[in-house]
Amino acid sequence: MKFERYILVYSLLSGLAGVGVALLLLWRGDYANHIKVALSLLVVLCWLGFAFSLRSKLIFPLRTLTNLVEALRENDYSMRVRGAGQQDAMGELVYEINTLAQFLQDQRFDAVEGTALMRKIMAEIDIALFGFNQAGQLQLINESGRRLFDRDERDLLGRAAAALGLADCLEGPDRRLLDLTLPARTGRWELRRTAYRTRGVTHQLVFLSDLTRTLHAEERQSWQRLIQILRHEINNSLTPIQSVAGSLNAQLKEGTSAADWEADIAEGLGIIAERSETLGRFIASYSQLTRLPEPSPAEMAVQTWIHHCAGLETRLSIEVLPGPERALAADRGQLDQLLINLISNGVEASLETHPDATGCVILSWKIRGPHLHVWIDDDGPGLPADKDLFVPFFTTKPEGSGIGLALSRQIAEAHGGELSLANRKEGGCRALLLLPLEST
Repeated sequence: MKFERYILVYSLLSGLAGVGVALLLLWRGDYANHIKVALSLLVVLCWLGFAFSLRSKLIFPLRTLTNLVEALRENDYSMRVRGAGQQDAMGELVYEINTLAQFLQDQRFDAVEGTALMRKIMAEIDIALFGFNQAGQLQLINESGRRLFDRDERDLLGRAAAALGLADCLEGPDRRLLDLTLPARTGRWELRRTAYRTRGVTHQLVFLSDLTRTLHAEERQSWQRLIQILRHEINNSLTPIQSVAGSLNAQLKEGTSAADWEADIAEGLGIIAERSETLGRFIASYSQLTRLPEPSPAEMAVQTWIHHCAGLETRLSIEVLPGPERALAADRGQLDQLLINLISNGVEASLETHPDATGCVILSWKIRGPHLHVWIDDDGPGLPADKDLFVPFFTTKPEGSGIGLALSRQIAEAHGGELSLANRKEGGCRALLLLPLEST
């Protein structure tokens, strides 16, 4: 039986006893028959009217609330029900549903405004953004991404990643560089990928940042720096050679005596040989910097590696603080070269301020998160202001080649790590090496 019929039946039953007693008394009384009939009809009509009125009073608010809930389900949050109050059960129900509708309306306004803001941000950023569902179909794209295909957004949404040439973006590491050929642009891109959920389903969000222009600018700057360095070093060698050659040529024309001529030739050839050797060392250093082979990882004990490199230094005693025992997958030969360079730099800096070898160089290591931290502290003069010691061939030492730190950083980055230098508050410098515990 429907709820409305339940209400009507219970309403009729609630008045049935009273109506029966009234009719019984009426028909037993000494009244005319037409009066009895008229009063009986009146009693029955009042009974039925009361029952249907009670049914209507209960059903109408429920139907109104049903319409409101249906409107909420259809995302229409503008409807409200009158009669809300806290004096009776129905009024409290109406009040709570109206409050819920207002809350949902506020939430919708916030969501709409937030979505509009996000769309504006997505449209303005110069990074292509793509959202793919679990089937690899495009569900989301911003203006920068659309421009890469030079097509309307409606033509792109729903297409598979493979059809768009973006299948490689959904596989492999989530942070890397890759070369892509897209309809509107070809170049090198930085890929970043993350996950997001929509209606309980996981999607993949792909960011593509165009590095072509940046790389070209960096490449031009690198060539300019290299040409400046080469010009400086070559001029340093050619200038004295040209000077010696000009001097010898002048003496030859003046008819200098044989004894003086032989001495000048010997001195000139010595200068030429010395400058040629210097230029050869420079070229060899550059070749070493540009021909670093790929690391050949093998398991190595960190403690053994550090103590071995510290023991090779004889100019100054290296204080090695204890650290945790840990194995690392890395190229032992390259890391030896890196750590020896850092220790040597620390010792030379310490000897610069303590020529009597009373300085201190401290070496230690620890595990922090997914990285091994190795640091070398010295008590030297510290880093020079406004100088980048990692620039190749830049050196503050009279006999330095200027490639030690550049080569060390290259080795660290080839292992997926980092190398940095910073002045210490106590004085001196700290070289900090970070290496991943898991090989990359």
